[in-house]
Amino acid sequence: MRVLSAEFRAAATHAGAIPAARHVEIAVAGRSNVGKSSLLNRLTARKRLARTSKTPGCTRGLVFFDVHLSGAPDVTLVDLPGYGYASRSKSERAAWRRLVEGYLVDRDALAGVLLLVDVRRGAGEAEIEMADYLVEQSLSHAWVLTKADKLKRSGQAAAVRALAAERAPADIVLTSSTTGAGVADVWSWIRETAEAS
Repeated sequence: MRVLSAEFRAAATHAGAIPAARHVEIAVAGRSNVGKSSLLNRLTARKRLARTSKTPGCTRGLVFFDVHLSGAPDVTLVDLPGYGYASRSKSERAAWRRLVEGYLVDRDALAGVLLLVDVRRGAGEAEIEMADYLVEQSLSHAWVLTKADKLKRSGQAAAVRALAAERAPADIVLTSSTTGAGVADVWSWIRETAEAS
């Protein structure tokens, strides 16, 4: 699948700023610095579509990117604020949580969620809580293990087995934004999920 164009459309820090849906939407969720922006850039073959930073909490609202594809319906990828943004105030974190939960519950255009986890750390309490929440809301999700290039193949396989044993039956995709590994598999999941919605 080839990306014809990808562009930033909107950023929403409160519910009233969320734009009207144009396409089927796929949300990208995960802990701060798990590699959400890097994966978005790799998926869209753009170096600076999503802003990357070494500072946790860089994404401060819902960020919408429209992606036009060859051979598949267009989609909107939605970057969610990362978990664990401890440098932000308690009230700001609570507001982000309300914004994200409201989006996940109320957005008719949302077809599924890519739940990112650093392959070296595995799924923690925040990721498990999010996955359980998505199941409660009957939202499709896939686990995306990021930064696979940081582990040898044996370590990668062990991480996949551990997550599969604990969190089956959701799909698990091993990726690297550095090498591009797994990107085609992520797009396959997005396409299948979008077409099924």
